[in-house]
This record gives sequence, structure tokens and C-alpha cells, in this order.
Amino acid sequence: MTYCVGLKIDRGLVFMSDTRTNAGMDSISTFKKMHAWEEPGDRVIVLMSAGNLATTQAVVSLLDERNKAVGDRHEKLLETPSMYQTVRLVGDTVKEVIAQSSPAGDKADSYFNASFILGGQIKGSPPRLFMIYPEGNFIESTDDTPFFQIGETKYGKPIIIRAYDRTMSLAETVKLLLVSFDSTLKSNLSVGLPLDLLFLEKDAFKVGLKKRIGQDDQYYRTISDGWSNALKAAFASLPDFPG
Repeated sequence: MTYCVGLKIDRGLVFMSDTRTNAGMDSISTFKKMHAWEEPGDRVIVLMSAGNLATTQAVVSLLDERNKAVGDRHEKLLETPSMYQTVRLVGDTVKEVIAQSSPAGDKADSYFNASFILGGQIKGSPPRLFMIYPEGNFIESTDDTPFFQIGETKYGKPIIIRAYDRTMSLAETVKLLLVSFDSTLKSNLSVGLPLDLLFLEKDAFKVGLKKRIGQDDQYYRTISDGWSNALKAAFASLPDFPG
């Protein structure tokens, strides 16, 4: 399982992902699920993945390989004219990989399925955020839907919905995401530390804050303990059930 969030604020785009993968309780590993491509001054593209690990790695590797190949007829991730063309390129790559992996083709219920969050900014256009489905189709974030989640979403979503504000600072956004992830970590063992964090500032056209947050990260521990203590205090202050 996985938990990844891409969130849009006035200041740019914020991404966070866990790093746990498992094939049973006795087979747990750590794999990076967040990847970034950067052409300073022109664009930054960030991709997060959930689902079949072989599929997600194949998609990222294929995008990387074609991006570096000289004279390749395929469209390149760092040469697309717009974010819309970028998400189409990634969606087509997802379909290609799944179709090649599965003998039955790219069916929605295939074992080889994977979903993605894609965000970034290309010079001349605003930051944009998309969610890509296993079938290769996609949707874009709006003012009504300013964030996307993939993987184990149910535990962390209510927290984001209640506290999100598009005018939040980066520090406030990181705090919100850490609370969302901490709730998910405590509820599902298949989501785990360390967490990867990346901030893409609007019109900077380069990766901003990039950080890996582990078990020994003092700020994460403060957020986790503070959230737990606040919930306990709030619960204790509730009136008794009238009887």
C-alpha cells in the first residue's frame, strides 16, 4: 500500500509520499515513490506513484530513458510544450507499460495497475496538478478539488478537508500533511516512514524544499505527539452522554 498527496496552494505545489511497499507482513521494503525532473528556468515536473511496484518503476524508467535518448522518436518529458501535453505523455506511457505487462491487456482490474499524481509548472503557464488513473486517463485539480491522494486515502483525507486553506504558508501546509500522514501511519501498517516532501514554488522553475522525514525527525515527532495529545484532551473535555 501507499499514501501520496499532491496539494495546490497559492504559493505553489506541495507533494508528500511514504516509502513503504509490502508483499505480505514478512516482506516489507522501502522504495522511493516520488520522482522529479527539472530544467532550471523552464520547468519542474513531479510524479508520485501508487500500485504495482514493477509497473510504477517501469513507467518512471521509460520516461527517464526516452528523456535522455538522443534522436528518439518519442516525445520527451522535458520538451513537452504544456503540462497538458505532459500528463498526456505520462498517461500514454502508463497504458503502454500495463498493456505490455498484462497478457489480457490494460484492464481496470489488472494486477499490474498503478495510479499517479503529476504536478509541475512549465514557463508561460501556471502550476498544474493532475491525477492519472490506471487506464491512462486523468483529471485536473480545481478550486473545488485542490488536492489529490492515491493509495491509502481514507484516514488522512478528513484532516486535509477540514483544515486546508489555499492561502496557507509552506510551513502550515507541511504541518497539515504531516498530521494527515501520521493518522494514516497509525491506522495502516502498510504505509510507513520515511516520508518524502517536495515544494514547488510558483514561478521559481526549480525544485524548492526537498526533504526526507524519518522516524528520528524531531519536527515530525513533535507534530505526531502534539496531535495525539490534542485529540486526547478534546475527547476528555466532551460532555458525558446524557443518561
